[in-house]
Amino acid sequence: MPAPPSEFALYCCELLSTVGPCVARRMFGAYGISTDGLMLAILADLGSGEKLWLKVSETSRGIFEAAGCERFVYLAKGKPMSMNYYCVPDEALESAQAMAPWARMALEAALAARQPQSIKNR
Repeated sequence: MPAPPSEFALYCCELLSTVGPCVARRMFGAYGISTDGLMLAILADLGSGEKLWLKVSETSRGIFEAAGCERFVYLAKGKPMSMNYYCVPDEALESAQAMAPWARMALEAALAARQPQSIKNR
């Protein structure tokens, strides 16, 4: 039986709950957070402590970057690799209400990523 999620993972699930009930599951030494089967976020420690990273789309990437959020970049075989996840502003970690607009963007990005290519390219 897998170990229960960390306190931080459970707290992040609460923060993201404005978009639906969230579940944290261990994956690759980190956690994936999803709602209704859609991956919204990951929790990972890239050397500066465990952080919440939200899924972004082409539409929301600029909003995250304008807020000073860093992109999820990790090393694979010595090469930097990035994923479409960005950390959240510190103030968003204070409450579910503060996280709500960021959580909505992550849900929208997850929904958009699930669409078939033919629909995305219209």
